[in-house]
Amino acid sequence: MSFLTIRNLSAELKGHGVPLLRRVSLQVAAGEVRGLVGESGAGKSMIGKAILGILPRAVAITGGEILLDGVDLLQLPPAQRRRRIGASAALIPQDPLTALNPSRRIGGQITDRLVDILGWQRARAEARARELLAEVQIAEPERVLRSYPHELSGGMRQRILIASAFAAEPRLIVADEPTTALDVTVQKQILKLIQAMQARHGTALLFVTHDLGVVSKVCQKLSVLYAGMVVEDTEVRPFFAGPKHAYSAALLAATPKYTDPAASLQPVPEAVIEAVRREVADADRRAGHG
Repeated sequence: MSFLTIRNLSAELKGHGVPLLRRVSLQVAAGEVRGLVGESGAGKSMIGKAILGILPRAVAITGGEILLDGVDLLQLPPAQRRRRIGASAALIPQDPLTALNPSRRIGGQITDRLVDILGWQRARAEARARELLAEVQIAEPERVLRSYPHELSGGMRQRILIASAFAAEPRLIVADEPTTALDVTVQKQILKLIQAMQARHGTALLFVTHDLGVVSKVCQKLSVLYAGMVVEDTEVRPFFAGPKHAYSAALLAATPKYTDPAASLQPVPEAVIEAVRREVADADRRAGHG
């Protein structure tokens, strides 16, 4: 059974009527990892923010459902929605430096979630924070908990954000391009860590990325987006054996071949872009946009 179900989710820019998400539907089962892929601006991060209730104020959800464990978040009063999201879902953000408060020590930034959302006593939350830092393979957890973000490396900061995301044992985590701000060597370590933590805790994971190589290693299913619309929804193995949508196939063909670094990059053909734009325009007309 799916823990997260999104049905026909639509969003637009307030006051302009510009569609940003176009009837997006997808599911993530308990313990499953689903990738959201597509070029920049495709709507990947916006879907994650819609689930977590952190969309920019300029964006309005205009239709659809977001169900966590069968409950539609969009039908709940704001305070109740925040409590349910806080207890059930968490975010691993893209940039660990900007995601952490530079004026506060690491320990407080992890324990606040446990105290405020789960109502834990501070001592219990601090003990849990030490356990989590050990779990994400950070040496000297006591020293790190007393540190400020600028005193730590990018890889350590990202490990702390992973620990914080798993702190309250959420059933769903949205990982929003969690390796983008890291160098290649550290990226590999962080991906392995996220995989290990997800498997150990049995957490559903929505993995936002533009890197199909990451999808092939981490995910069981994926949704390909273009201009806020899902153009292909499939399991990972069949996708890499042969994508069904022309845009998906072009994205796969454009992926750099690490086994052949001298090979030329293959851009998505203009004919494919024009075809998928027509597909989006047709969907907009059916929905009453333009």
